[in-house]
Amino acid sequence: MSIDETSASATYAETGGAASAKVVTYLRDLILRGELQPGDRIRQEEIAERLGASRLPVREALRMLEAEGLTEHEPNKGARVPRLSMHEVDVIYRMRERLEPLALAESLPQLTDDDHARLEEVQQRIEANTDLDRFLELDREFHLGTYSGCHIDPLNAIVTRLWNSTQHYRRAYVAMGGRARMWIVNSEHRLILDAVVRRDSTDAERFLEGHIRRTRIELGHHPGVFGAQP
Repeated sequence: MSIDETSASATYAETGGAASAKVVTYLRDLILRGELQPGDRIRQEEIAERLGASRLPVREALRMLEAEGLTEHEPNKGARVPRLSMHEVDVIYRMRERLEPLALAESLPQLTDDDHARLEEVQQRIEANTDLDRFLELDREFHLGTYSGCHIDPLNAIVTRLWNSTQHYRRAYVAMGGRARMWIVNSEHRLILDAVVRRDSTDAERFLEGHIRRTRIELGHHPGVFGAQP
């Protein structure tokens, strides 16, 4: 390959990568905010036209989002937001109960006083918040922030994928509980944060496992959250 051809290929890869990243950001935001619901189709041509992109970066973006657990591809039908059964969500939450305490234990020794201060600030914002979408953003920031010291990349990737997969159901759970039950979430966050600051992995793992388990059990009491299954 000539120098000119190499340069052209590099330029195409760079611009194509930027276009794919733009599509990823756009679709990820729509899915996590609930504007695209489980089962909704994602039509490549519509996304490409809306963002002024070709279909190639849209296809690449969908592959990236599938790896994150936010989309899936059905043969002969295209991409859609995954729809999970009650049993699938229960199993995923059981996975979270086992893996997230491990990520937290790996993270604790690496978190600094500045990290602790940031987590405290996030929790204060959660306690002052009254908006559902904002709570979900802050809750994600809090929990993933407590895992930020974990340097085991495969574990981090799995944890993030599990969070993405259960976002819709977490939203429904919080909407059902409303402000009346937010004190429970905040109390559990405070227990986790206290253990994080004390660097007590035993307490931190125990409190976090219970926090996730409670959500799983309460979701199981509300089958309507999962809607009609295909």
